Amino acid sequence: MCVLCGAAAAATLRTTTLLHAPIVRVSDLFDDAGHNADRVLGTAPGPGGRIVVEAAQLGAIARQFDVDWRPASSGDRAVLERPGRMLPREDVLAAVRTALIAAGASVACAIELPGFTPPLTPAEAAPHATATQLDYDAASGRFATVLSVTGAGMEPINVRIAGHVDDTVELPVASTRLLPGAVLREQDVHMARVLVAMVHGEVARATGDAVGMQMRRAVPAGQPLPVADLMRPAMVVRGASVQMLLQTAGLSLVAQGVAQETGATGERIRVLNPTSRALVEAEVIGPGRVRVRPETTPVAVAAQGARVLVQ
Repeated sequence: MCVLCGAAAAATLRTTTLLHAPIVRVSDLFDDAGHNADRVLGTAPGPGGRIVVEAAQLGAIARQFDVDWRPASSGDRAVLERPGRMLPREDVLAAVRTALIAAGASVACAIELPGFTPPLTPAEAAPHATATQLDYDAASGRFATVLSVTGAGMEPINVRIAGHVDDTVELPVASTRLLPGAVLREQDVHMARVLVAMVHGEVARATGDAVGMQMRRAVPAGQPLPVADLMRPAMVVRGASVQMLLQTAGLSLVAQGVAQETGATGERIRVLNPTSRALVEAEVIGPGRVRVRPETTPVAVAAQGARVLVQ
């Protein structure tokens, strides 16, 4: 018969242990630690931290808690590490936004936290973040608050943070850099939330305000579209021949003219009648076509060189 049968196995040192609780137990240092395995030795390091227990201290712990283990050399050691994970930045922003909205900020506000690094929390915890003690200046957009992070199995974390908040508005913006003269297509613009500080003067408020319009100046990608930079596409180009239409009671008079200005549909431009050398003001009605009002110029002048269309 084996005389060792039923005898307790000797403990073995755990050289590396990942801690998943806020405390350190005897069993975190030794396997087969005996009847005192669940005894608490102290507080675990914070998330992302570590403790190194050297041979002399390990021997003292083994003797104190009746663990069948002795150091083999002075080089024996145990490393206790507590894994941590960074609190998601989205959770921080959500907590700050809730506090700011309660203080009067816009629901769609944009929050900046320059230089802020979210705290580490225990890997096993389910942390919950709240923002308290908010100090908010609505005029400047600056704020300071205390970020409190709590959860089961973790010590509360309180961090003071500061930042800036700005209102946003949803507007059509350039999908790519838009060049002068470009006629905007649906894929050239899209709706996006834009900082109010980026909006200067009157801008397009819907994609329908921009699609089909022509750019006067370049607009960088991601920027709102100033109304002053949008124009209807030119139907008549300066210096080009145009067909002039003059309608009177029962008659339509058509003559050729030379555009003195570039114009889009509905705009009024000056047109030269090459026969009479008279300048008339006309409304652009289509590609290469303008309409002259009867009261704009004498019928006799408009009729020179013209052909009469019987209605």
